[in-house]
Amino acid sequence: MLLVSLPGYTHRARPAQAYRPDPVEDLLSYPDFVKVLLNWVTCWNTEHQPAGLADGLTPLAAWEADPAPVEDVAEERLVFFALEDDGRVRKITTSGISWRRRAYIAPWMAGHVGMRVRLRYLPHYDGQIEVFSTEEWGRHLGSAYLAQAATLEQRRALSSVREKKARALKADLKAAEKLRKARYTATTTAAVPRPRRSVTSGQAEAEIARSRAVDLAARALPDLIPPREPPASWARPVVRPRRAASPQADAGQAAEDGPSGVGGARDDSGER
Repeated sequence: MLLVSLPGYTHRARPAQAYRPDPVEDLLSYPDFVKVLLNWVTCWNTEHQPAGLADGLTPLAAWEADPAPVEDVAEERLVFFALEDDGRVRKITTSGISWRRRAYIAPWMAGHVGMRVRLRYLPHYDGQIEVFSTEEWGRHLGSAYLAQAATLEQRRALSSVREKKARALKADLKAAEKLRKARYTATTTAAVPRPRRSVTSGQAEAEIARSRAVDLAARALPDLIPPREPPASWARPVVRPRRAASPQADAGQAAEDGPSGVGGARDDSGER
């Protein structure tokens, strides 16, 4: 209800072929948006009277009139709520705790190098993790934060680079899709279809060569670097020397082959 009434709502109903984004100066900044949202929530809970509540109560009045007991959870126990377990046992090192190939540090880790810990984290947020002891099950040691986090300027520059890359990829995809579709000339008789655009053999070879230059698998040269020698501990095939034939065996083979040396052959007269 609130978002529809705010400027910049993207799903607002507009006339066909009349889309025009709202001016940037009319949009709310993030602090102003949060303020408007909190004011709307307060008004909804304290002044609005939903039809589903009897006696014209507001949501806040209905909540306070409900006799169901409410249990207040201690703040140190909230770290168990909506967190996923890492499932591994790690150690605290001089660089902190390594998780997802990144280091997380906290002041309370001083003097606990070598301690075995387990991690819990929010599924969609990796800037902070909760550390628990493995010796005393469930004992929360404290929170750890990402070391060497990128600055605001770096995040903005990275976002700009990613947006430019996304626009370039979209343009390439649009151009490739346009080239991929084959269109044919109009005809009024049954004949072989003729493409509207023709390419020369040189253009075809040039485009194929460019695609091969981009394809890393096609550029791989398996015979460029010879394989290394296997370690000495590996078993290798044994090359056995050929045994020299004895003189008796050579003489018998020569007698069997005949004068020509290619074996006896009998002709029609019965002679060799």
